[in-house]
Amino acid sequence: MATARPRRVEYSEATRQALVDSAVDLFTEHGYSQTSLEEIAKRARVTKGALYHHFGGKQALFEAAFSAVESGVVARLSEVVSDPGDPWEATRSGLRAFLEVCLEPSYQRIVVQDGPAVMGWGRWRDAEEAYTFGVLRTVVSNLIASGEIGDDLPVDALARIMFGALSAGATAIAASSSPMQERADIAVCVERVLSGLRVG
Repeated sequence: MATARPRRVEYSEATRQALVDSAVDLFTEHGYSQTSLEEIAKRARVTKGALYHHFGGKQALFEAAFSAVESGVVARLSEVVSDPGDPWEATRSGLRAFLEVCLEPSYQRIVVQDGPAVMGWGRWRDAEEAYTFGVLRTVVSNLIASGEIGDDLPVDALARIMFGALSAGATAIAASSSPMQERADIAVCVERVLSGLRVG
């Protein structure tokens, strides 16, 4: 028989989630530097004291918002690439899904644009790898296991090369004055490179 959770724990978790949701919205709309903690607390309908109870400051709250955005992206991509059908088509679908994510304002602003500046390039890169590298490694492993690409290529090295290409693509899309066209161009190039690895 499950034990009921204390109401104060549920309230605390709800408050934290409200703050993270508010932070994602405001950092997306205004950017990190133009968003105040007062605005975040107000939108979340909590006191500033409650905000400091959960987060040590603005950067800690930004990193929670970053994690929320990335976790959502990884969950969506993992579902796509884990399709039990054709691994090659699952990979192509995953690629297209990621490039669609790159058009989303929250991903562009929080992960691609503000992330490196707020977190520092090294920590941002480590965080990016922690979220997306595992998905890419799964993709590469599935392609090798299915015989779509040769087993003479090191899994981790190929996954890192793909990670670098997609990360650069995300940055280009976020910076472009024509993001839809940039996304289409990058999709063509990445698919062409990927096809070059295909056996036969």
